[in-house]
Amino acid sequence: MPTTDSDRDDTEATADNEAAGDEEMTNDSDEQTTIRTGRNFEQTYRLSATETGGFLIAVGEQLRDSDEITITDEEWELPFAFGEPVEVEIDFEGMDDPELELEIELPGRPDDTAPQVE
Repeated sequence: MPTTDSDRDDTEATADNEAAGDEEMTNDSDEQTTIRTGRNFEQTYRLSATETGGFLIAVGEQLRDSDEITITDEEWELPFAFGEPVEVEIDFEGMDDPELELEIELPGRPDDTAPQVE
């Protein structure tokens, strides 16, 4: 059977995922892939305002109630232990096609402890 462009894309994506290594993500056939430190990951969603509001509320509740946040999808989960301070950026472009961009940056929580002073 001939290979199509989409077959090549799937094969390349599989090869890229396999090349990422077991240290960076774990995946059992019946479980979600866990995104770990050492791997870059990006996923974009186009949602309704209602869905986005629900997502932001859930994120806000985790930020308020814990020092860890976990975001999941059907295929992956991303646990993240964050530190302080959280950076919030508001960017408004009011010319031509007005756009409001909200960005939240969560720094990773440091793993190190201070050395002892004697």
